[in-house]
Amino acid sequence: MSSGRICADIGSIRHPYDRPMEFKDVVATRRMVRNYKDRPVDEDSLRRIVRAGRKAPSAGFSQGQAFVVLTDQAVRSAVAELAGEAEYVADGLDPWISRAPAHIVVCVSEDAYHRRYNEVDKLQDGQETDWQIPYWWVDAGASLQNLLLAAVDEGLAAGFLGLHAIPGLKALLAIPAEYEPIGVVTIGHAAPDGRSRSLDRGWRDETHVVHHERWSDDWAPDF
Repeated sequence: MSSGRICADIGSIRHPYDRPMEFKDVVATRRMVRNYKDRPVDEDSLRRIVRAGRKAPSAGFSQGQAFVVLTDQAVRSAVAELAGEAEYVADGLDPWISRAPAHIVVCVSEDAYHRRYNEVDKLQDGQETDWQIPYWWVDAGASLQNLLLAAVDEGLAAGFLGLHAIPGLKALLAIPAEYEPIGVVTIGHAAPDGRSRSLDRGWRDETHVVHHERWSDDWAPDF
């Protein structure tokens, strides 16, 4: 939002996602939320979140990212079935995929990048770049992060389930062959959820991940 602040309808229960935030607070508050209230997501909010995903950078302004927005209960339930949600729930966890009132599937086209980098202004000595880094995946990740942060900025919460856990998603949603989905962003009003056991690892010490001017000589793996 232009003011950099949000003002959400907090209802009767206050939650970290339901209060005005500056950008630094959005970043600090964001986490993967895996349970949602039985409450729809405002269409305008969802539109702004998707727009934020589109605003992510792309190499050469290739704009190879694309999004499939799911709000229909039957479609969301079909996604949850592909993801094996029943087994997830049987383990005592929340049915967070089907319960999320909105899904955004992030997709990217590698071909869009090859087409762009075969245009005259991007050729190098008449050749396409050798793509030492596959920037289509980098840009899809940038779109993903924008979606996650924009959800918080709207007073909502979001989670992410990677494609590896949703076999058949591409066919279910009739995604063209040129595009590859990377996973599903679930969006809704946060409800209490279980803390991920992965968080027990704690944050790595900053001295192991932040280096100044050059990589630290005394660095050693800490994980």
